[in-house]
Amino acid sequence: MNIRWLSRSLTLILQKSSILVGGQAVIEGVMMRVPGAYATAVRTPDKTIVTERKLFISAAKRVKGLALPVIRGIVSLFESLKIGMETLQFSVDLAMPEQEKPTNTWRQKIYDLLTLLFSFILALGLFAILPLWFTTEVFPIEKTAWLFNLVVGLFRVLFFLVYLLLIRQMKDVKRLFEYHGAEHKTVFAFEKGQDMCIENIRPFSTYHPRCGTSFLFITLINAIVMYAIIDSLIMTFYGPMSLTIRLLVHLPLIPLVMGVGYEVLKGMSRYMENPWVGWMAKPGLWLQHITTSQPDDSQIECALSALKAAFADSWDLYTGKEYIAEAVD
Repeated sequence: MNIRWLSRSLTLILQKSSILVGGQAVIEGVMMRVPGAYATAVRTPDKTIVTERKLFISAAKRVKGLALPVIRGIVSLFESLKIGMETLQFSVDLAMPEQEKPTNTWRQKIYDLLTLLFSFILALGLFAILPLWFTTEVFPIEKTAWLFNLVVGLFRVLFFLVYLLLIRQMKDVKRLFEYHGAEHKTVFAFEKGQDMCIENIRPFSTYHPRCGTSFLFITLINAIVMYAIIDSLIMTFYGPMSLTIRLLVHLPLIPLVMGVGYEVLKGMSRYMENPWVGWMAKPGLWLQHITTSQPDDSQIECALSALKAAFADSWDLYTGKEYIAEAVD
């Protein structure tokens, strides 16, 4: 059984090309990233679609040492954050009615910077610091590394679920999740070699195994294992760990944990036909019931426009073929 599955999987991999195609939802639009470039398509208040394309080659492709496993995941994380912030700002500038746009003054820039800083601190506190503090204060299990980190991890997952459910109630976020669904449908249709039109994209699922939501969930689970191993080693040689020591150890290792999560999701995306891999991917897909919604045709059109703009003159060269995923979207 395993031998037949392995043979079939290797045959499929050899028959298909690998490619990095992914993206993210932005305000009233979609950003799509393809080899060598990314493009953003935004629906403006007058209902037209405006696109912007930028050339981009990852540092992991340009600097040999940065292409090593795990390190390339850390590099990709920071690059994705940078691209995400830029394209999100681009979408805000286009999608908001002129009278609602903030003035581009030094006060507004300081306000935007403080908002970004506050969001970062809030995320760090909610998903990293609070679970550690709560578990330390409530449960007398800090001397057992595996049990302690399992409970901390379960609280992180719980907080993450509550956070997603709360923000989903916001009108703007609901729209964002619809564009997220449009992005997934479009990527699915492209990877399956479909003739890229709205009618062919529409039937595809909004739940994609390489979604950033799946990546975050895998990272949360991966953190349980990695922190448990690290804590066990420290406690073996140096004795019990206080909350302060745990924070000093765990927080700087967040990029490493996410880098390993990148490799796990990348490996899983290539072997989704394996029943075990498919089973492990299900929690991330279940979460997408929260972070994606069914888009309308105008939103699919926006996602398709972004993908076409990203490929530009290479569109005909890449379409009409089946692909396997190369990396996380």
